[in-house]
Amino acid sequence: MRLEKATFAGGCFWCMVKPFDQFDGIEKVVSGYTGGHVENPSYEDVKSGTSGHREAVQITFNPEVFSYDQLLEIYWQQVDPTDDEGQFQDRGESYRATIFYHNEDQRVKAEQSKQKLAESGRFKKPVITPIEPASEFYDAEEYHQDFYKKDPDAYKEDRSQSGRDEFIDAHWNHK
Repeated sequence: MRLEKATFAGGCFWCMVKPFDQFDGIEKVVSGYTGGHVENPSYEDVKSGTSGHREAVQITFNPEVFSYDQLLEIYWQQVDPTDDEGQFQDRGESYRATIFYHNEDQRVKAEQSKQKLAESGRFKKPVITPIEPASEFYDAEEYHQDFYKKDPDAYKEDRSQSGRDEFIDAHWNHK
């Protein structure tokens, strides 16, 4: 079995695990930090905005069971791809939506899916989510892993306050 990795930043990583963590072919989803210049950053380093990292999830998947294209489809439905200042209630560079590609095939597929989304007319503003090469990924602290399972009440509260679900419903017609 050949496994691949996909790395996506979409605001608070707590909200980015569950959407991917429920499908056959997804081996694991890890919350962490990527794209910065500090080695082994802590949550405090990233949240302060001084490390240059983004909160992200790294997904290990079997592309023969669940494709990268399917991951991209889920990803776009979790973020506001028109917001360059963060995501929903979480503001700042560490919360900017970004696709981090691990190979040329992922880069091409990400660019194509972004172009398709931009041309869809789904959003009034331009789709500006950057697509960047993957860099070192650092696992977040253990208490951040699978947060939606560990503390479902806090997860639901944080998610309900974020405005994410209202945005998703308004743009993707999930009822």
